[in-house]
This record gives sequence, structure tokens and C-alpha cells, in this order.
Amino acid sequence: MIAIDRDVRKLSPVVPVTASAPVVPSRGIVAILLMVVPLSQIPLDIYTPALPDMVNDFDSSNAMMQNTVTAYMLGMSLALIPVGVIADAYGRKKVLLSCLAIVVLTSLGCAIAGNVPMLLGLRFLQGVGACACMVLSYAVAADCFRGSRLTSISGLLGAAWGLAPVLAPALGGVLVQYMSWRAIFGLIAALAAGVGLLVAVALPETLTVHNRTRIDVAATGSVLAGALRHRVFVSLILVFGLMAAAQLVFGVVGPFLFQEQLDFSPAAYGLVALIVGGANLIGELACSALAVRITPRRLALGAWVVFLAGALVLVISAATIGPSAWAITLGACLALAGCGVLCPQMYGLGLGLFSRNLGLIGGIISAGCYLIVSVAMAAAGILPENSQAPLGWLYIGIGLAAGLLLVWTTSARRLAAAAA
Repeated sequence: MIAIDRDVRKLSPVVPVTASAPVVPSRGIVAILLMVVPLSQIPLDIYTPALPDMVNDFDSSNAMMQNTVTAYMLGMSLALIPVGVIADAYGRKKVLLSCLAIVVLTSLGCAIAGNVPMLLGLRFLQGVGACACMVLSYAVAADCFRGSRLTSISGLLGAAWGLAPVLAPALGGVLVQYMSWRAIFGLIAALAAGVGLLVAVALPETLTVHNRTRIDVAATGSVLAGALRHRVFVSLILVFGLMAAAQLVFGVVGPFLFQEQLDFSPAAYGLVALIVGGANLIGELACSALAVRITPRRLALGAWVVFLAGALVLVISAATIGPSAWAITLGACLALAGCGVLCPQMYGLGLGLFSRNLGLIGGIISAGCYLIVSVAMAAAGILPENSQAPLGWLYIGIGLAAGLLLVWTTSARRLAAAAA
């Protein structure tokens, strides 16, 4: 911990180096965060069952409609660090409310979009606003908790974040089948407005004046450079990004596999997404429960084995029986259960390495993750969608890279230097 505190002091030139205790959380603050954090993911997942219908409505291509996902992810990626810096200077609550207003307005714009360029631009701006729901939820948690308790709360936030792939596609499938894909974006606007009202009324400001930092480009660059020199920190970001990419790639490939290759209706695919998302949610709840009971190494490597098993199911089933609903569902469930453990664990461990500039640090983690995810989304747009084999081989590649990083990052020597 002494070594880490030295790193933190080096990384925080814009604040006093005196350590301060986490803010004591007020009653119900975690419950509010559990409602805020899914709004970063809901706009990404809820409309995926509508992608084939949107291709027809706009007379476009599969790849172009999948780029609406990429545009959203790119907006999030580019805004995460600036939003974190601004929140470190002016507080969490004001910045979160401003970003929720952006989500409301851009969602209404998407609902009435008349062409693909307009939709792409609005999705980019929607991602800019929605990024705050993720990065500031974790920043508020880090203001209030430390150590294994922070990792456990990260697991709870990950579970709430994971409710989006559980419930959102199922709800989106029903809406697109019985109403229109435009109604989906109207619902996103209503959800963001409701959560914004809750934040305005009930969420306290958790960043004390003592811990705020002025906006200083040179100092921010120094913090950023120092964090990116922290090899364990960067490794945690890479694993987080790889696992999040694996999770979200299924969201854009799945509708075409099930609805075009296996002739599922949007509502039927929504049920499959509900099952797969449930497996992801189980993984996130397992992270919350086990983070305070077993070592990070055992938790991480156990989840990695589950993920790799899912990838092997996809590849082997494609070679032996071809496209199969049960095989794709089983493989995706195992893979996403592993992702469900690793994503919040990596975020919590990375954020726990620092005690200052937590908005900026959270922004760095999230930005690195979503930049990796954006690349994966672009790759998903060119993956053949006639079987589960391309998805399975992509998962195997992701799994091998993540496994090597986990073995290095979670070694006893490195964890001893990073544990607190």
C-alpha cells in the first residue's frame, strides 16, 4: 500500500497529497447508483432486436446499422475522461444531471430520425451523455468505499449494469414486434428523465471540497501519463476491455444469428437474450459475493476458465452440428457468465489502486475499455453471420489474450504491491 500511495501522490499534482478517508455513504446511496449505472448500457442493448427492422426501414445494410452501436461506443469512449475531469472539479451530481439531460434530448432525436447520418450523429451524442452514468457511478462508489468493499460494490454495480443485457433486449423485442423501433428510443428518454429526477432529489454530493481538483490541462496530462505508466493498472484495463468487448459483440451478432439464420422472431430472440443476460447477471452477482471471500487471483482465473469453456462450445458445435439455438445459447451463457465476473472485478481493482482524481481514473478505465469495445464492434460488423464459428474463434482469441494478462497481473508478488 505504501508503494501505491507514492504513485497516487505522483499522480495527483492538482490536489494536496494528504490522504483523506472515504466519504461515509448516506442511507440509500448505493440503491440510487444501482438505478443510474444501467443507463450507460440500456441505450446499447434495448434496440438490438430492432436492428434487422431498422435495416429495412432505412433501406440500409447490416454493417451500417451495426455502426449505430459503434457510434454510441465511440461517443462514450471520447467523453469518459473529460467527464471524469469535470466531475473531479465541480462535483459528481451537477455533471451527472447535465449528462442525463443530454441522454433525454438525443433519445428523443433518435426516435424521430429520418436518415442514417442523423441517427449516427445522435447516437454519438447519446453516448457522450450516457458515459457519465457509468464513470460517475463508480466514482461515487469510490468516494464512499475502499478495498475489498469497493470491489464488492463494483460487483453490485456490475450486476445492475448487467440487467441491461438481461431485460433490455427482451423488452426491446416486444416493443419492435408490437409497436416500432422508434418507441424504444422514446422509452430510453423516459427512463433517463425519471432517473434524473431521482438524482436531483435524493443523491448527495459525495466529492468533498477538499478532494476537488481544478481543471488544468498540464496537470491532467501528468495524471494520465502516470496512470498509463502503471503496468498493473493498464493490464486491468485491457482485461476489462477484452471481456466487455466479448459481452457486447454477442449483442450485435446475436440478433442476426437467431433472427436470420434460425428464423426467430424479435420477441423470441428477446427471450434468448434474457437467458444469456441472466447468465451474465449471475456472474456479476458472484463477483460481488466472492470478492470479499476468495483471492482476486482465484476469482479471476476461475471466471476465465468459464469464459473459455463457452468459446469452445461455440467453435466445436459449429464444426459438428452447425447453427444450433441451444449450442449458441449455451456457449454464450458460459462466456458471458465469465465476463460478468471479470468486468466489475477489473474495474474495482483498477479504481482501488488510487485515492485521488477518482473521476479521472474512472474515466481512463472506462475510456480504455470502450475504445477496445469500439474496435470489437467494428470487427463484429464484418464477421460472417452464417454460423457461430466466427464468434467462437473471436472469443478464443480474446480469452487467450485475457488469460495471459490475468496470469501476469494477479501474481502473488504484484497483488502484494497492489492490495489494500
